Amino acid sequence: MYQRIVVLTGAGISAESGIKTFRDQDGLWENHHIEDVATPEGYAKDKALVEGFYNERWRQLMQANVQPNPAHDALTKLEREFEGEFLLVTQNIDNLHETAGSHKLLHMHGELVKGRCPQSGQTFLLSEPFGPNHLCTCCIPGNRLRPHVVWFGEMPIGLDRIQFALEECDLFIAIGTSGTVYPAAGFVDTANHHGAHTVEVNLAQPGRDSQFQLHLTGKAGELMPQLVEQILQGKRISGEV
Repeated sequence: MYQRIVVLTGAGISAESGIKTFRDQDGLWENHHIEDVATPEGYAKDKALVEGFYNERWRQLMQANVQPNPAHDALTKLEREFEGEFLLVTQNIDNLHETAGSHKLLHMHGELVKGRCPQSGQTFLLSEPFGPNHLCTCCIPGNRLRPHVVWFGEMPIGLDRIQFALEECDLFIAIGTSGTVYPAAGFVDTANHHGAHTVEVNLAQPGRDSQFQLHLTGKAGELMPQLVEQILQGKRISGEV
């Protein structure tokens, strides 16, 4: 039934794999003020502090018990078996989608496992935590790599590609995302405006102002395998899963 699918994933899908979310209830990011560890200005002020913050998250991601969950696996199956066009957009900076086997994937907020040259923009895979000796090989002399993460005040990655996909899709699914941070919060409006079926999968109940046509409340790891089966069988997603 569906021909073109866009999926957006947020922190909720990674939380089911044991990855802590950035933001605490008091507005701090793991006991740090956001402006200190998630802005270009914070990085310019104290590179070691910012690198240490992301190194802790890198070490967490490298733990053996942090693995893709059934929702990641279901999306990999959807990409592999769906005969139409498919794009997976994630707000997460972890690599769980890749570990599960996803390829048609866009990290709009960057990737924790990479560093980026501040001059050329070229990215490099990290085999160990950040440090002052991590230099790019694209410049002479090499520049100190910065985290390949989109900070507050910076433009998310791939917005033109995402916008085009949203305008063309006939199914948009958002999984485990709060829907409060723009531009991702506006994706559902774009999809609705162009006639797509819009579905939200989340642990939290939808807010009164939610624009999604269908809300499925529960764990992504439990719901997504069933939704993927419906799609692959040519059915329209319904609330009966």
